[in-house]
Amino acid sequence: MGFLFSQRALLLEKALLLRSTYPQVFRNRVTWEARNTKGARLRAPFSVGFAFRFSPKLYTTGQKGTLTGTRLSGSERGTMMVSMPTVHVRDTIELDETEEKIFERLLGTLDHHKLKTELRVAGGWVRDKLLGKECKDIDIALESMMGSAFAEKVRDYLKSVGEEVHFAVIQSNPDQSKHLETARMRILNVWVDFVNLRCEEYSDDSRIPTMQKYGTPEQDALRRDLTINSLFYNINTKSVEDWTNRGIEDLKCGKIVTPLPPKDTFMEDPLRVLRAIRFGARFGFVLDEQLKEAAACDEVKAALSAKISRERIGTEIDLMISGNQPVQAMTYVCDLKLFWTVFSLHQQCEPLEGCDSDCVAYLDYTWNLIQSVGSSTFNDEQRRLSFYAAMFLPLRKTMYKDRKAKDVPVVNYIFRDSLKLRVSDAETVVNLHNALEKFLSLLPHFVPNGDVKLTEVDLGREYVDVPLTSKESKLRVLTGFLLREIKDFWRVALLMSTLLHPTDVINKNFKPEDRRALFVEAEKAIYNLGLDKVWEVKPLLNGKEIMDALQLKSGGPVVSKWQRKLLAWQLAHPSGTAEECREWLKETHSSSTRSAGDMEELNGPNNKKSLMEVLAFHHP
Repeated sequence: MGFLFSQRALLLEKALLLRSTYPQVFRNRVTWEARNTKGARLRAPFSVGFAFRFSPKLYTTGQKGTLTGTRLSGSERGTMMVSMPTVHVRDTIELDETEEKIFERLLGTLDHHKLKTELRVAGGWVRDKLLGKECKDIDIALESMMGSAFAEKVRDYLKSVGEEVHFAVIQSNPDQSKHLETARMRILNVWVDFVNLRCEEYSDDSRIPTMQKYGTPEQDALRRDLTINSLFYNINTKSVEDWTNRGIEDLKCGKIVTPLPPKDTFMEDPLRVLRAIRFGARFGFVLDEQLKEAAACDEVKAALSAKISRERIGTEIDLMISGNQPVQAMTYVCDLKLFWTVFSLHQQCEPLEGCDSDCVAYLDYTWNLIQSVGSSTFNDEQRRLSFYAAMFLPLRKTMYKDRKAKDVPVVNYIFRDSLKLRVSDAETVVNLHNALEKFLSLLPHFVPNGDVKLTEVDLGREYVDVPLTSKESKLRVLTGFLLREIKDFWRVALLMSTLLHPTDVINKNFKPEDRRALFVEAEKAIYNLGLDKVWEVKPLLNGKEIMDALQLKSGGPVVSKWQRKLLAWQLAHPSGTAEECREWLKETHSSSTRSAGDMEELNGPNNKKSLMEVLAFHHP
């Protein structure tokens, strides 16, 4: 055969990793087609270990040349054609019963009030319906009429036919992606928004339009972020309108394109860069080359930092991380050199070269590992925060000094300042990083036949008198305290610790099945120790009972200390009773009181006993 395909073609630079089932996505297998210099057609099936997709273009290789990111070998020159799969797009929009009734009421409003305006459903609802997906967000675009004025007409008409509805007016707020006043009304338990078609002009340093006026459908479509989001469904004519003349085609081809030149579109509203990335990842579509070039330019990055609030950036990123393709979304962010623009660090910190790529790599490993373990192992919130924790693994030990010269994790800064996400998110991810470090010392003892001496871990001086009679009892105490710290997120911390044990996945070929086996064994060991939900276990004795047993007159720090000792004893003695615990407390407290008195006597000015005498008294 004149053109050979290497069996080692595993790294595809142009590939978009896609792990959800979409009609437009290749799943693991593709047929390469080539023609040699004599015109003979050469075909070869080829398999790889993950789903992928190519842009629709010709890739030409010379003698023993290489296709970008793919190792090939060949004795003759060949041109390779990779076909782009098409997206199934419906010819018409099929309304469900509720949508038909809603639109009937809107058309009834026009007839009742003798209005000449045309009603169009805009944006995502049209796109999703054409893709055969359900969407309950209905946005109505109005010709020459404000949304609030039309909502009043709808309310009056529905009242005349015996239906009572109310509406609210949402003022324009560009920082929250609300460019114009919007009226919102609930009809048949579906939220419907009304807004006028618009034509806006922006200032150079803000997303707030400096001039607003009624626009035409074409003007409105051209000012939208993407061609696939610029489609209208005309309720009056019951037809789909494509005023950009390419929205339908881009939807069928799976392309993310802006209606106007991408740099102009992004400079007007830089948030559209992140929206393009999010929709590209969500649907498995390919970003247009000109769009990528514009998104990566310094002017757009500067505008994104200057014009867009951190809250809005955080919202877009959170939608990506919570979406169906977080790895692909973050890969786009990294490839377009937007990573440190989005995840800006404290001024005291400087990212190392390649750190952004490592962040995405850890996210990818975690995604693969969760798929291997079974995504149902974690709930949505655990998955979401596990992806953040994985992505920021390379930064887990990076600190900056606050105003009080206290070390603060830079990950905390990213959540609270760069993304303006919840404080609880920052705390959970930092706690996950701390917990995974502790899991690293415990992992060797969770594997079967692991004849390894338990690493000495400092439990603190206050636990020195807790009897740990076996390796299992010490393992129970160490693991129990760790799980009580991290609670429901212990599996997430355990999962991520397997990325670093026995070696860091960054430095070695990643085999999900090996890390999965380690996770499963460790999880099983923790179950066998009876520690699942250990944070819900009630202490054998409450604070008052501890005070009575130790004959303490007041609580406070002393009782808190003995509560922690009691918990350690309870973990080490899972079958222990309240009475046994009470006796241990009394004995230990008495012994520690005597020891404290002896040391005071030994160190007193009139002491005449030697240390050996004191020790001999207590240990005959």
